[in-house]
Amino acid sequence: MKKIALLITAVSFSTVLKAQQLFTKNQQEVQQTVVKMFEALSKRDSVSLKAHCAAGISLYEYGQVWNIDTLINKTISMNTAADFKRSNTFDFISTETDKNTAWVTYRLSSVITKENKETVIQWLETVVLSRHKKVWKVKHLHSTLLKRS
Repeated sequence: MKKIALLITAVSFSTVLKAQQLFTKNQQEVQQTVVKMFEALSKRDSVSLKAHCAAGISLYEYGQVWNIDTLINKTISMNTAADFKRSNTFDFISTETDKNTAWVTYRLSSVITKENKETVIQWLETVVLSRHKKVWKVKHLHSTLLKRS
C-alpha cells in the first residue's frame, strides 16, 4: 500500500514539475517588456506605452491593422470612464530570443471594469520584439480573441 501511495505521489509531483517552464534571464526580460506594455495600457499611460514599443509598431487586432496612434486612440483616448480598471494575467507559452529579435506567444486574460460593468476578455497573442540599445521593444503584436464575457 505504501508503494502505491509513493508511486501516485511521485507521478503527481513529476507532472507538476513538467508543467512549469523555466525561462532564462533574457527570456524573462522579453516577457517583462510585454507585461509592462500592458501595464501602461491598464494605467492609460501613453508615454510609458510608447517607451515599450518600437518605432513603426504594427498591431493586428480584430482583423484590422493598427499603429501606435490607433492603439492609443482606442485604448486610452476613447477610454474616459472614471471607474476604469484593467488587470492582466499572462500564461507564457513560448519565448525565443536571438541577439536582436524575440518571439513570444502567450495567453492573456484581462479583467476590465468600466461604467460599473466587469468584462473578462481572453486572447492568444504572438509578439515580435526587437532590441534597441540593449532594451527590448514590441515591434509587432498579433492578437486572436478567444473569449469575451
